[in-house]
Amino acid sequence: MVANPQKYSDKDLAEFKEIILKKIAYAEEDLDLLKGAFKNDRNNGTEDTSPTFKAFEEGSETMSKEANVQLAIRQEKFIRDLKNALLRIENKTYGICRVTGKLIQKERLKLVPHATLSIEAKNMQQ
Repeated sequence: MVANPQKYSDKDLAEFKEIILKKIAYAEEDLDLLKGAFKNDRNNGTEDTSPTFKAFEEGSETMSKEANVQLAIRQEKFIRDLKNALLRIENKTYGICRVTGKLIQKERLKLVPHATLSIEAKNMQQ
């Protein structure tokens, strides 16, 4: 019972919105943890250890902070993509492939709720 085969029903959109809101909440929580990790300059108890170990520890800490910054940037993009998906739900264009104009499969949207391409369109890109 599909009213318009080119759009998801309001019931479906409400279900997707719930999934997206949960994902945003988790993603923002993760982002806060990441930001806390790279803002935290705590000393890992290397004060009285050998200078070689301390240098290694500082280098490791720098690499870890850079990795956290990269993860935070990716997480911010993910949150932005999810919020854009909410906008598409509001204007009822959610779930429509931006290349083919066909509906993106429900299963795909449940796994990747910010998807804007159908599998068909994604495969065409490769």
